[in-house]
Amino acid sequence: MTDGPLIVQSDKTLLLEVDHDAAAECRKAIAPFAELERAPEHVHTYRITPLALWNARAAGHDAEQVIDALISFARYPVPHALLVDIADTMGRYGRLRLEKHPTYGLVLSSSDRAVLEEVLRAKKLQAMFGPRVDDDSVAVHPSERGTLKQALLKLGWPAEDLAGYVDGEAHPISLVEDGWGLRGYQREAADSFWHGGSGVVVLPCGAGKTIVGAAAMAHASATTLILVTNTVSAHQWKQELLRRTSLTEEEIGEYTGTKKQIRPVTIATYQVMTTRRKGVYTHLELFDARDWGLVLYDEVHLLPAPIFRMTADLQTRRRLGLTATLVREDGREGDVFSLIGPKRYDAPWKEMEAQGWIAPADCVEVRVTLTESERLAYATAEQEDRYRFCATTPTKSSVVQALVDRHRGEQTLVIGQYIDQLDELGERLDAPVIKGETKIKERERLFDAFRSGEISVLIVSKVANFSIDLPEAAVAVQVSGTFGSRQEEAQRLGRVLRPKSSGKGARFYSVVARDTLDQDYAAHRQRFLAEQGYAYRIVDADAVLADEEI
Repeated sequence: MTDGPLIVQSDKTLLLEVDHDAAAECRKAIAPFAELERAPEHVHTYRITPLALWNARAAGHDAEQVIDALISFARYPVPHALLVDIADTMGRYGRLRLEKHPTYGLVLSSSDRAVLEEVLRAKKLQAMFGPRVDDDSVAVHPSERGTLKQALLKLGWPAEDLAGYVDGEAHPISLVEDGWGLRGYQREAADSFWHGGSGVVVLPCGAGKTIVGAAAMAHASATTLILVTNTVSAHQWKQELLRRTSLTEEEIGEYTGTKKQIRPVTIATYQVMTTRRKGVYTHLELFDARDWGLVLYDEVHLLPAPIFRMTADLQTRRRLGLTATLVREDGREGDVFSLIGPKRYDAPWKEMEAQGWIAPADCVEVRVTLTESERLAYATAEQEDRYRFCATTPTKSSVVQALVDRHRGEQTLVIGQYIDQLDELGERLDAPVIKGETKIKERERLFDAFRSGEISVLIVSKVANFSIDLPEAAVAVQVSGTFGSRQEEAQRLGRVLRPKSSGKGARFYSVVARDTLDQDYAAHRQRFLAEQGYAYRIVDADAVLADEEI
């Protein structure tokens, strides 16, 4: 036994003692190959998964480095079986390689003939292969490059893609660092992506993912297709690129519900790209409209299934995914790995907060108690109606009013899922409501008025979850959400994490109905933030209504 900060367990969990002198050094050493699961006050839990180990291999770490890190920081002897399993799992990555071939174009080759024979006999893969080239390689239909990587990952034999990329159509793009400069981590993130070829950059909301995207575009200096979540986000990307790069208005096109411009840099929404008419995706030609040198995916954790399928055909293009969290509620992290690329850069939220790049946040869950009649109505409601019933209880309205009054003069967002609830709050608080039916121009006018301080309270539905840049938002009050979505919780907290000109921290309130599904879902939603080190305080609604210190 030594005095190390890490307890390594045979079930592949790692327990890190946060207050230990070597904790920071240990965290840095294990971050490339272990996923943070929970981060409460004193002991953080990490888990070693095959995907995390393959991410580490793709980033250039080998099994020897991983094992050395575990042994160096472990308090007790590391289980031998775990070390063997790590070496075996990491050894699976790269035994199969996708490579260019002068005659066949693309081949799958192997340093282990038995593995190649195993995958050649997998029924689901047989249609993707062409003729056998030699004992250790087989031709692959170039159009199957992405689909094959997806399938091999599921078989437990992730292929290393060494087939390279086409440069695409050259187009000069440079950063214009006038009055600002790339932060160190932004430069590191863009460089890590570029040297890796394709992959994902994970940065907290408010840390400048758009700027990392712009830096990657400057590296590529090529035509770029940018896929974003919505039209407001498309406009914000355009404004940022005009501010931060040498690109002009004429060089940037918008491909949205209202405009269909194809230019050297084109910004398209996922919604338009996944629109179908008579079962056919009508805008797929956008992927072939230019010889793109770079395809950029904003909020890659939200990528719709059709975009994954389209991405499978884009394997010759460099691909960059940007996200605040790789958590996907559908469990398709493996598809992000195989089709976009491995994680190239990851910055923990609390680390960024400690460096002053994002604001510290105080997370508070305010629990309201249903009235007797509401409790009875909830108990007898149909199962599918229960969450909506408790999430929209009128009991919440007076609590939201009290919270907004408590922070009068601060830029406050009220966020929810159910439109009738938001409309009612809009009337009560005399505040504008942004929802799906709100016209794009009106949304942008209201966001601008909020940024300038002309209005201090804004009520938003889930249309404002993603990619909305509201630098001075200091308080968020969440009244209802998409069931137990951890992604959504992260994005909503992200709306208030930009550093404030006042230097103050942010407040994030969740108003939750006690002893209901609302409380159960809230616990699940908060998991991601707990993983990042944010602790929720729980207070009673009565304390808020009585204006007590909370």
